[in-house]
Amino acid sequence: MFKFTMLACAAALAALAPCTTVLAQDSAQRAPEIATGYAEKAGWAARKHMVAAANPLAVEAGHEILKQGGSAIDAAIATQLVLTLVEPQSSGIGGGAFLVHYDGEKVQAFDGRETAPAAADERLFQNPDGTPVSRTTGVVGGRSVGAPGVLRMLELAHKQHGKLPWKTLFSPGIRLSERGFAVSPRLNGLLAWDAHLRKDPAAAAYFYDPAGKPWPVGHVLKNPALARTLRAIARDGADAFYKGHIAREIAAKVKAHPTNPGLLTAKDIADYRPRVREPVCSDYRVYTVCGMPPPSSGGIAVAQMLGILETRDMAALAPQDGVPGVDAVHLFSEAGRLAYADRNRYAADTDFVPLPGRGLSSLIDKTYLAQRAALIGERSMGEAPAGKPPGMDVAWGTDNAIETASTSHLVVVDGNGAGLSMTTTVEDAFGSRQMVGGFILNNQLTDFSFSAKDAAGPVANRVEAGKRPRSAMSPTVVFDKKSGQLVLAVGSPGGPAIINYVAKVLVGTLDWGLNVQQAIALPNFGSRNGPTELEAGRFPPATVDGLKARGHAVRQSEQNSGLHGIMRLPIHGDPWWFGGADPRREGVAKGD
Repeated sequence: MFKFTMLACAAALAALAPCTTVLAQDSAQRAPEIATGYAEKAGWAARKHMVAAANPLAVEAGHEILKQGGSAIDAAIATQLVLTLVEPQSSGIGGGAFLVHYDGEKVQAFDGRETAPAAADERLFQNPDGTPVSRTTGVVGGRSVGAPGVLRMLELAHKQHGKLPWKTLFSPGIRLSERGFAVSPRLNGLLAWDAHLRKDPAAAAYFYDPAGKPWPVGHVLKNPALARTLRAIARDGADAFYKGHIAREIAAKVKAHPTNPGLLTAKDIADYRPRVREPVCSDYRVYTVCGMPPPSSGGIAVAQMLGILETRDMAALAPQDGVPGVDAVHLFSEAGRLAYADRNRYAADTDFVPLPGRGLSSLIDKTYLAQRAALIGERSMGEAPAGKPPGMDVAWGTDNAIETASTSHLVVVDGNGAGLSMTTTVEDAFGSRQMVGGFILNNQLTDFSFSAKDAAGPVANRVEAGKRPRSAMSPTVVFDKKSGQLVLAVGSPGGPAIINYVAKVLVGTLDWGLNVQQAIALPNFGSRNGPTELEAGRFPPATVDGLKARGHAVRQSEQNSGLHGIMRLPIHGDPWWFGGADPRREGVAKGD
């Protein structure tokens, strides 16, 4: 199945040692990212269960729960609670999440996306003259805060699939909040970089010293306020967050922002409900790939990219020396253009806006995708038009949401055959820059389009009361089509680039025979229906020149992915798990 890994990793797995990635990078080529840079990782192996996430302390929490016999959902909850503490710039209980879960028999998509306040309308991010507000005005303050969804979603998932008591899952987070954790390089760097967090008194007192400087790397940071919050939720369930003093404090904070107050009320928070939705599942060669449906655009866009690439022999375009060549980047980028064109036109919360044509089936229809694939020629199309799926009779305008890269991802497989992929976020780095109860509030409403319509018609992703903003988050699980076995769980942060990051790993593992760590470590590349984006310092000049000769407008920049994945390795008939973590961030995997 995964031919490289079964051969090259067998000896290492037999000794319970991780495989060594062959994608070595010269230090001069490493593209530094704020606080983390690029650190080679070999991957991790386990036979029974495993968790991978963006911070080692969060991984330890999930692993602790798995060792106690907890389910994949149990471990994900413990992991998320610690991420709230140690990676506050990216996710937490003040934000939202999407989770794709496999219980050994069926796949479910849990929607914990935030919702717009009841008082919000399409003018939320517009000036009095109807023009969009600035990015800073949109993001920083109370205006951008939606009703948080992650805790209600996790509570619902736990009721269906949890094995350990709810309160047990909070122990690692409470313990670490009280004892403190060492500030990581990534957190320190982002605290130094951010210009707005210091303006919030609660955040300033917690994240910065009396002189206004961020606490240094290694400083032990304690969060007694978060410990109190977690104790209340552990004792009384998610109601403690959604119906008590915590909800009132969130609403008061949002309303009282001195320059940019918001509309969120305690009733909006109390009225929040998660959703269980049908996942987006489609066949790709000998696999079935399942992702998140709307309001995430990720599942559809990834399925579209794979459906387009399925018409080509991607296996013949495997990377040389760990770097994809011109042909591979060209095809992948053109497939991305086509998928993002449809995404930007059609994807939105389907509780409010229907998908075009016959719905989901139209957008991932094999005949439709083959027609889209036929648009790919030897030269780049530059900007692809949105397609017309079968049965479409509605016109939509084009979205102009602000989408940012500060999100997190975790994957878990347990000893009972269950596995999950969960992408979790507060949206921008440190969300709205508002802190309550020891956690950061999201700025998720900026994922709505700032414009409500254009010449083509109304924008599907416009702001509406109670609506969930569109997302690119792409938690994904993959099955062997013949046996039905779970073979891969993967996902990433990265704003709208998430779709390309996840599709890269799927092509790397399913077409190119790489193990998940190698596929994650591949240079990031692709297009969001604009320039062809290449990870800076990772592609040779000949590749760049070759793409330009084929009409690509190439942009080289840091690409801040945070991919995490776990894949099945059938060695001598026995199932093993192999975990990978993005070398661009601080994550690890751990299992037994």
